[in-house]
Amino acid sequence: MGVKGFVEGGIASIVAGCSTHPLDLIKVRMQLQGEAAAAPQPALRPALAFHAGGHAVALPHHDIPAAPRKPGPLAVGAQILRSEGAAGLFSGVSATMLRQTLYSTTRMGLYDILKTKWTPQDNNGVLPLHRKIAAGLVAGGVGAAVGNPADVAMVRMQADGRLPLAERRNYAGVGDAIRRMARDEGVRSLWRGSSLTVNRAMIVTASQLATYDQAKEAILARRGPGADGLATHVAASFTAGIVAAAASNPVDVVKTRMMNMKVAPGSPPPYAGAVDCALKTVRSEGPMALYKGFIPTVMRQGPFTVVLFVTLEQVRKVFKGVEF
Repeated sequence: MGVKGFVEGGIASIVAGCSTHPLDLIKVRMQLQGEAAAAPQPALRPALAFHAGGHAVALPHHDIPAAPRKPGPLAVGAQILRSEGAAGLFSGVSATMLRQTLYSTTRMGLYDILKTKWTPQDNNGVLPLHRKIAAGLVAGGVGAAVGNPADVAMVRMQADGRLPLAERRNYAGVGDAIRRMARDEGVRSLWRGSSLTVNRAMIVTASQLATYDQAKEAILARRGPGADGLATHVAASFTAGIVAAAASNPVDVVKTRMMNMKVAPGSPPPYAGAVDCALKTVRSEGPMALYKGFIPTVMRQGPFTVVLFVTLEQVRKVFKGVEF
């Protein structure tokens, strides 16, 4: 495979990442909903007040207002359009391109190499599922470690529009974001949340790539090699997207909050680590907070995975017979 697998995977990943970026932006904004400290609840007033004369006087009772309902993906998208314009839906797209170039190119190319090396010759050239998962875990972990700085920059640029004007970072681009983070917060800040990024990438890559290969093989085994076309690629890739979204969403929520947190000089960080972030999120917002943004995650993972693998299959046809 060599370089060819990296080039094919990189091209497909960049196309898929850029085309589904607005959906990823909406997902990030939804995952950050409710992160700020809740407003203090009004103190309860007694129903009766006793004056010095011993007379009880009834006081008016005011109901505590219910918490506002969190907007859904369509409402979040409309809010972005109103406040930031159409360009707001592509906030951080330069970081997405860099992330796909580093992270996805590495994971796709490495997965192909491992899949080729680990395929037994005595099994009709079919790699068992457990080896596909293992190849995905390794490839995802390595790719995430390489692409973490771009991932942090992407999350911050996507989240910037939800902050008050005075608190926005206003990065000029992914290069400016990485430079300012390294200068103001230290080089280590570029790998903030890297353990979560690696864990998420291992889960996503193993579930996404292994499911696609397994689903495609199952369809071809049932319908024959002649069914290796667009319909098969779409069906297998959409299945892979659903599985990847369900498996990775809790880690993705914690990762997003860790990367987006602001650490003021001289002040302790809002979260001491990934476990602390997860516990605080569940404690203040409930267990289902770990599945915030799940619908836009599916809406993004489904199309992303479909575009990724359909593009990849077409790119492979273009490069068929070409060695580099």
